[in-house]
Amino acid sequence: MASPVARENSRRAAVKQALERHKVYVTAQSFSGGAYSARVLVDGEAYWVDEFRLSQLRQGLTPAELELTPAADD
Repeated sequence: MASPVARENSRRAAVKQALERHKVYVTAQSFSGGAYSARVLVDGEAYWVDEFRLSQLRQGLTPAELELTPAADD
């Protein structure tokens, strides 16, 4: 059984990890020809992504890791 101190340290580590993870905001969605695309805002930069890339962003990968290029201003 884990001690109270170990549990508290584990909780703090989880909170720290959650706070360090980038936030992904979906600002627009498009369904065309059976394909889904979303315009997302990550750390102040907008990107167009498909459903798979959106899922990867939500899992914690960064746009740089996915080699995404910022969306052109509409």
